[in-house]
Amino acid sequence: MDTGTHVVMGLGLGALATLDPTVAGSAVTAQAVMIGTIIGSQAPDIDTVLKMKNNAIYIRNHRGITHSIPAVLLWPILITAVIYAVMPTANLLHLWLWTFFAVFLHVFVDIFNAYGTQALRPLTSRWVALGVINTFDPFIFGIHIVGLIMWGFGTAPGPTFLLIYIIIIFYYIARFQERRKIKETIRQQLPDAKKIVLGPTIRYHKWKVAVATDDKYYVGRCINGDVRLLDQFPRESIPDHPAIDVAKHDKNLAAFLSFSPIYRCVLTEYENYYEVKFIDLRYRNNGHYPFVAVVHLDQDLNILNSYTGWIFSEEKLQNKLKVATEN
Repeated sequence: MDTGTHVVMGLGLGALATLDPTVAGSAVTAQAVMIGTIIGSQAPDIDTVLKMKNNAIYIRNHRGITHSIPAVLLWPILITAVIYAVMPTANLLHLWLWTFFAVFLHVFVDIFNAYGTQALRPLTSRWVALGVINTFDPFIFGIHIVGLIMWGFGTAPGPTFLLIYIIIIFYYIARFQERRKIKETIRQQLPDAKKIVLGPTIRYHKWKVAVATDDKYYVGRCINGDVRLLDQFPRESIPDHPAIDVAKHDKNLAAFLSFSPIYRCVLTEYENYYEVKFIDLRYRNNGHYPFVAVVHLDQDLNILNSYTGWIFSEEKLQNKLKVATEN
């Protein structure tokens, strides 16, 4: 989820914690728990700072080790230790329990995005991305804001947010049901579909669609249950070419391949260089595919420059590659 949603969820959990008699019976413990749930709901996203270094490191590591099983266990211990050092009269066990819940819930809800997490590390480095909730979901964010406003006007925070989270559970169930129906519709249109990747959007009944069959890729959208396939490409094996073999060792392309579940590859030979481009098919926007990885190599297969990330025009892509060359 986005940072704003994680913030309001941290506040919501702090409010929910007032149902705990130990928390409700101690003002110090209640304050400590509120701090713990807010920090715990943000801590796993500390790896966002990697974006300051470069896109390859960010894509390969964001929602990686900081969302792993060891991290989910360690974050609450570290956060609780710091808070308890400042507020030693708080109940240590309940402070840890609610902080742990906040960290766990952060990682858990991220699994439902299309981006996903490596939440099962070190058991597996596979990305777990269920793709039923957009990174920013207006309903989830909005219902938290409503709950906080109601709390501000004097309603009991515990029962208020208990009701809110029950509603959100049913909301998730409804999203899964809608995704299942969309997949059924796609299979009716494309009985030979081998892989179906759905991407939720900020609009409740609008989804991005990418499908792989034995011989083609299809890209489209679904609005209010109506699936429309807008583009199709031949599904070909990645060309057996030495330029691609070398390009795969580039950090930007390696990061892209570790993250993208459905893509196509385009190899173009120019007068004095090769361009290897991998295009993620999940993010079609107005006929454009903005998430790419590009590697340029000279005729001797030396890598000249490379880039991976979101690009919405060819001019910007070339500027990015030019900067990479200069660096």
